[in-house]
Amino acid sequence: MFAKINSLGLNGLNAFAVDVEIDISRGLPSFNIVGLPDTSVRESKDRIRSALKACSISIPPSAVMVNLAPAGTKKTGSIYDMAILVAVVKAMNIIRNNLDDYAFIGEVSLNGSIRPVDGVLPMVLKARELGIKGVFVPEENAYEASVAEDVTIYGVSNVSQLISHLCNEIFISPQPKYIPKDTAYAEKLDFADVKGQHTAKKALEIACAGGHNIMLIGSPGSGKSMLAKRIPSILPPLTFEESLETTNIYSISGLVDRKTPLITKRPFRSPHHTISTAGLAGGGTIPRPGEISLAHNGVLFLDEFPEFGHTAIDTLRQPMEDRTITIGRVSKTVTYPCSVMLVTAMNPCPCGYFGHPTHECICSQKQVRTYLGKISGPVLDRIDMHIEVAPVDFSELSSSRKEESSADIRKRVISAREIQTERFRKTKIKCNANMSPSEIEKYCQIPDALNEKLRRTFEKLDLSARAYHKILKISRTVADLEGVENISEKHIFQAVQYRSLDRKYWFR
Repeated sequence: MFAKINSLGLNGLNAFAVDVEIDISRGLPSFNIVGLPDTSVRESKDRIRSALKACSISIPPSAVMVNLAPAGTKKTGSIYDMAILVAVVKAMNIIRNNLDDYAFIGEVSLNGSIRPVDGVLPMVLKARELGIKGVFVPEENAYEASVAEDVTIYGVSNVSQLISHLCNEIFISPQPKYIPKDTAYAEKLDFADVKGQHTAKKALEIACAGGHNIMLIGSPGSGKSMLAKRIPSILPPLTFEESLETTNIYSISGLVDRKTPLITKRPFRSPHHTISTAGLAGGGTIPRPGEISLAHNGVLFLDEFPEFGHTAIDTLRQPMEDRTITIGRVSKTVTYPCSVMLVTAMNPCPCGYFGHPTHECICSQKQVRTYLGKISGPVLDRIDMHIEVAPVDFSELSSSRKEESSADIRKRVISAREIQTERFRKTKIKCNANMSPSEIEKYCQIPDALNEKLRRTFEKLDLSARAYHKILKISRTVADLEGVENISEKHIFQAVQYRSLDRKYWFR
């Protein structure tokens, strides 16, 4: 007796088709699973035996052979339980319907209930791509799976219900499609609460408008963290494609909210500085996404930047350039997206008062150099904007003048992003920060006279080629915020100001 059932597997964020093939034939009673299964997959035979027993179904005392094809791809996790169980029941001729247009994903428990699994959304999206018409998933995953269009989702609570449906004895209603509600703009933290710091606010507006990385450096209590935590209030909304990308990452990490399965707000991740390199970049025996991938299409905020481990900081170098991170292990190599806006905050020295206008710094020059040296030159060069957050004086703190709200800033950011969306409409680029040198040459053209002034500045500050490109990207964003097509001198030299702070602290 032979049967074949469709299922799906995961390799990092990439789903792939799995054919569950089963043969029940004469021989000594046995139940073997082949096709590079890991321990949790091999253990499924015991879960399936017990679940079928709970439904008063006994596997015949025969040789049962299950093959998970393609046999050369490693299979991990309990996601194949439901498909193997259905294959067993079909091979026993209890189910007679044709199931070629359906796929099955889910873990089976000993009492016959179906337990939820991680990574359902990317697998369902792959099933749709393969032309599968319907997917059976655990009931708790059905809402998440219904985000996918053009595929019918059936939420299953137990094995008995599943078998009865496949035998046409009962009918499981398809899961209604999840349609996210249009939520009104509402953030508890607002820039209107921040007194003064107009230069820093403007810099953050530019950074959000173009997706640029930014470093905030200043003395304790100057408002660095306060400013950074208000960034979500001025970020543009996610597009539907970006929502799917981000939700896929949260799905395989088991972080999707069952009630609101589609992530519609840009992530803001703020890990503690004691985080491990694997926690930041991703890793593990079975490589999982780290904080930098969980912040995909959003913000990764690293407060007290020099306190992070040296290895963890340098791990950011390649992802900041490529906007993807590849994690290699003996068992597999996976690549996760990590297109993030990196925001860092730090003090200029161990005591925090180096360069302070009134408070004396008690650190020696060696201590200052050692502290700042924790941020390597290559990492510093990859951060687009370097902003000094000056202390706020009493007159500004006590002023009753109303500051500009996040809602007003957000309108300008969205307008600038709309310009960029139209500019890069036929490409995969989402914002100015993602431009390659060829796009910079095309969209950041400046007059010869201005180019000569920029050359002299370039030589005077001894900037790198990367810094030159970042200046052009930032100036493009400044021009977009003003709604003008051509980059002018004021745009260029405003961008240069955001790239010169490192000369004060690092390259003195």
